[in-house]
Amino acid sequence: MLKAAEELELKRKALQVRRNILRLIKAGKAGHVGGALSMAEVLTALYFRVMKIDPARPDWPERDRLVVSAGHKALVLYAALAARGYFEEKLLDTYGSLGCRLPGHPDMHKLPGVEASTGALGHGLSIAGGMALGLRLSGLPSRVFVVMGDGELAEGSNWEAAAAAGHHKLENLVVIVDRNGLQISGPTVEVMTYEPLEERWKAFGWATRRMNGHDFGAILKTLGETPFERGKPSAIVADTVKSKGLPFAEGKVEYHYWKPPAEELAQAERDLAEIERTLG
Repeated sequence: MLKAAEELELKRKALQVRRNILRLIKAGKAGHVGGALSMAEVLTALYFRVMKIDPARPDWPERDRLVVSAGHKALVLYAALAARGYFEEKLLDTYGSLGCRLPGHPDMHKLPGVEASTGALGHGLSIAGGMALGLRLSGLPSRVFVVMGDGELAEGSNWEAAAAAGHHKLENLVVIVDRNGLQISGPTVEVMTYEPLEERWKAFGWATRRMNGHDFGAILKTLGETPFERGKPSAIVADTVKSKGLPFAEGKVEYHYWKPPAEELAQAERDLAEIERTLG
């Protein structure tokens, strides 16, 4: 069970991640903020409690891997990597500049801790499945985690990869679907529904769970139970809120991509300051 002091520390780390996301937005003057904020707690849990990693040795062979398949969520990846110590946070201020190491989608050749170059939706799970199979063949106990968007699931390559992972019984592979219910074109169930998500993953040979993607107790309990079944990859549907942490933007499709006017940026800073105040 998660102790109160441990939960408070994780909430403070998640606030740091959100502030880093806002710092990136301020530097680049725009970005895909909605899905980045909805995944702040999940990536905080992964980087600070769950994954076996060493920021001083980002290429350590026995490390766990994280693939952000929905590459437009790069802001939360950069924010979490900086908070975890993979690089100095001042690098965040270069986002959006010509030739910077923090492009709009993750580039594994530019930044330590980025495991795969992603951006074209639907390919991250294929990459991660190859990683998981390779680790097993190498006799390494490492796991591969994949963050996917619920809108991304409309890409057919995802389901080829899901079938392959089920066939090869990749129990060292864990998918986390950001179920915030919105994509750039509108509600996911209206654009291309894949509900019920858990049953769909089960049909491809996966064991599934559902969790509150903003509750650290639920996140750590669910991730701590993987693999859910021996011989099966694990799929977690994380119920989240788009743009979580900024009340004026929460659950609104227009904040999938945000080019903030000055007054909204100031409001966002006040909202995060209010979170800090409640944490004490």
